[in-house]
Amino acid sequence: MITGWRARLGFLIPAGTPTVEPEMFEMAPKGVSVHFSRMVALGADGTLNGVEERITSQIDNIDLTTQLMAAMKPNVIVLAHTATCYRLGRDKQVTLAAHLEKLTGVRFITVLQSVVEALKALCVRRIALATPYDETLTMKAKVGLESYGIEVVNLEWLKNVRSIFDETPARAYGLGRSVDRPEADAVFFSGVGMPTISVLEQLESDLGKPVISSAGSMMWNALRVAGVETSIPGYGRLLAAPPTAASVAAVGKFISQPNP
Repeated sequence: MITGWRARLGFLIPAGTPTVEPEMFEMAPKGVSVHFSRMVALGADGTLNGVEERITSQIDNIDLTTQLMAAMKPNVIVLAHTATCYRLGRDKQVTLAAHLEKLTGVRFITVLQSVVEALKALCVRRIALATPYDETLTMKAKVGLESYGIEVVNLEWLKNVRSIFDETPARAYGLGRSVDRPEADAVFFSGVGMPTISVLEQLESDLGKPVISSAGSMMWNALRVAGVETSIPGYGRLLAAPPTAASVAAVGKFISQPNP
């Protein structure tokens, strides 16, 4: 059997996460294989203790991590950690992607770039931001999104989180309902550690607006970059309809330019 006869998607993930792999396997369409490299970072992964040190380690070692993933010959590699993207900022993500593409010869994207592309494709400019972080990291997320011209009209974070990886879809669903505001065009779940994909479609139905997550956005964008235009029902309107060639071109231009 040839693995990934339509496309191979590679994801660079935090060392301790148990969430990303099952969600990507669940969403992957027929003929698309998903592959994972764990980034170099030691410590109490899943907690906010030492998160800055872990992010620094992931960035410092990302050349080797990406080269190891590239050996599998994927169509695209995704930096699948939203908090690392917030630390890098918009311009450094563009610079890093260009560097790693030159190093490996493989397209490289980030989860935050994917979120912005998804919002653009859905014509969303005003969001309600939901996170499993603390207040400090949630505010960094707000600043990061605003650097792309996204207006955050409300934000909320889960309280009493001992480990992001212990959180449940029920908690994510409740957070999505509570953070929503009438003026928000969409609700966005930041972070790949909290399970979200199982609640997206039901929450959209209940709120009457798009609901996207980091996980769903990076799958959608990875497929787009790999040239796989397919409908994946059951995970909200973003994945339910493949992007057109025109929207792909427009969205790519929207996120690819550094800040002036």
